[in-house]
Amino acid sequence: MTFEIGIMTFGEVTKDPATGRLPSPRQRVRETIEQAKVADEVGLDVFGVGEHHRSDFVGSAPTILLAAAAEATEHIRLTSSVTVLGSEDPVRVWEQFATIDLLSGGRAEIIAGRGSYTESFPLFGYDLRDYAELFREKLDLLLKIREQNPLTWSGRFRAPLVDADIAPRADGDPIPIWVGVGGSPASAISTGRLGLPMALALLLGPVTFHEQTVELYRASAERAGHDPAALPISINTHGYVGRTTREARETMYPYFALGMAENNHQRGAGFPLSRAAFDAQASPGSGLLVGSPQEVIDKLLTYHELYGVSRAIIQMGFGGMPQKEHLKAIERLGTEVAPVVRREAAVPARRTA
Repeated sequence: MTFEIGIMTFGEVTKDPATGRLPSPRQRVRETIEQAKVADEVGLDVFGVGEHHRSDFVGSAPTILLAAAAEATEHIRLTSSVTVLGSEDPVRVWEQFATIDLLSGGRAEIIAGRGSYTESFPLFGYDLRDYAELFREKLDLLLKIREQNPLTWSGRFRAPLVDADIAPRADGDPIPIWVGVGGSPASAISTGRLGLPMALALLLGPVTFHEQTVELYRASAERAGHDPAALPISINTHGYVGRTTREARETMYPYFALGMAENNHQRGAGFPLSRAAFDAQASPGSGLLVGSPQEVIDKLLTYHELYGVSRAIIQMGFGGMPQKEHLKAIERLGTEVAPVVRREAAVPARRTA
């Protein structure tokens, strides 16, 4: 299994802490497509756009951005990161991603998640008390849409489907559907039972944060009759690739800290992050993928050894990092980090959770 490396963005619109300038939504949208283009040119494997429904993000319609990226790229896979499935219509999700698959020649993917940000639920008329059940039912429908057409189906949260013709279909192979998991044991167990690929999200914490998550996932998959070794796992986290350790940290910190304070306020008034705390999170034993190319290589291989992951998607530029620095990091990731990790991770992992 080839190790895949990619990038993702939520297109946050944040005032630059150095200049005080606030980028326009139009600027951030165009920069998003440029990031996909550069990632494709330097040989990265995956480009993802996340979903938020607030004015400090431009990612409220990720499928439109991914469709534009499909026309600007040739090889890179195009995924959501994540689709907040509980507040979406699975029929419409399928139609949109199948269209991206046709535009891109079979490069579309879906990462379906419950969503740690919940502003989309009241926006689209859903009750947060149904949060978990909405996701379970809608994932069931999305998987059945992928499996068969026409489809007859019924559930609690939408009108039944009777011999429904749901089109278009995928370009060739089935569209991969991953499940985004933030650490909930129940999520890991249900994802393993379904035999679906798992995308692990790690915001802050030790590099070992998801050991139990992976153990529960693989055990559940095996009990359900799936081969755990055949199920892909990815790690999705923040990072930045600089020329040196110092450059990487100095470049990333002010923007990342601002993003945590200004954009990461789902549960309250933001998250203050001191420089000392950031440096601790950038250390070898913690989760952030920030440092020199060699440091990022070493930590990616650590994730591979710990969890047996075969994919990493890094959110670089969080907090409105200027495009120039962001693109430099994408280039280093593709030209200096990815080739080494692919080579070193080509052998089976030495230890798996």
